[in-house]
Amino acid sequence: MTLTVKVLLIAALILSIIIPFGYFLIGERNKKRYRRAVGTNVFFFFGAFVIAGIMLFGGDPVQAAEGGEATASMSTGLGYLAAALSTGLSCVGGGIAVASAASAALGAISEDSGALGKSLIFVGLAEGVCLYGLIISFMILGQL
Repeated sequence: MTLTVKVLLIAALILSIIIPFGYFLIGERNKKRYRRAVGTNVFFFFGAFVIAGIMLFGGDPVQAAEGGEATASMSTGLGYLAAALSTGLSCVGGGIAVASAASAALGAISEDSGALGKSLIFVGLAEGVCLYGLIISFMILGQL
């Protein structure tokens, strides 16, 4: 498959994901319409993954000149993937924790202003999860 065909296929997939959600935003907002738009987006999202997997793993296999170079390239790529996952997943988890802790802290502060110091500690601990993931990713990148 040529590069232009791949670019056109990816652009078509992206548009097929964006258009149903835009259709939902224009019309009347009710629960049935929301479920239909989310279902359509999920269908096209996973469809895009299936087509991208077929494009990635199908077709002509790439032949490496040296076996050692392929192994080094594979380990480097997996190292970058591990660093990205450690940062990304820790930040998603930290974001969920901050959302819960910060909303509870605001509720506690509105009732008793003396609880500010105690509540900020819990919000800071939740943010620390993101920093730990970032530190781990720096350690992984340092080993590459």
